[in-house]
Amino acid sequence: MTTQLVKRFDERDRLNHWAIALLFFAAGLSGLAFFHPALYFLSTFFGGGPWTRILHPFLGVLMAVAFARFALAHRGDNRITDADREWKAQMGRLIAGDDANMPPAGKFNYGQKMLFWAMVVCMVVLVLTGFVFWRPWFAPYFPIGLIRIATLLHAVAATGIVLLVIGHIYMAIWTQGSIRGMTRGTVTAAWARQNHALWYRDVTGGK
Repeated sequence: MTTQLVKRFDERDRLNHWAIALLFFAAGLSGLAFFHPALYFLSTFFGGGPWTRILHPFLGVLMAVAFARFALAHRGDNRITDADREWKAQMGRLIAGDDANMPPAGKFNYGQKMLFWAMVVCMVVLVLTGFVFWRPWFAPYFPIGLIRIATLLHAVAATGIVLLVIGHIYMAIWTQGSIRGMTRGTVTAAWARQNHALWYRDVTGGK
């Protein structure tokens, strides 16, 4: 018996997603090298301290550009709807393991949408604060007090986005069948009906 498959992400989305993932780990590791002396050894992977300092902001900008492309493409799918509010009201069921009886969701459920918007906020903070203390290009134009505040906010936003990515990975593994959507571009019809029934109805014309 042939398993019915439904298209979830096209090739551009998948390539962009994995580009974001690779750039995130590169930017994250290079940033951690300067976060604490005990982590300075990570600079070895980027050619040493000077090269790590040079590459980190460029890696961050590339990650932000790739993320912006993905965010703009999917901002409509991440708008909060009445169905999401109903899903939110029933989150206790999901936590209890009763995910089969959750209210129907669109392409992304309420939890995924909250993670998406939190990532958007963190990414904006990272970009804006990063430019403030990016030496030698922009830092000379800002007062030292603002640079110190920007450095602190940059670290907070970086910590936040790391935690969000961990949550993203956990949810992808926890919801069996999700990873297939971003590796092969398709999911099974059964998975779509169970986890994103409203989206499944839209893409199949209600069939």
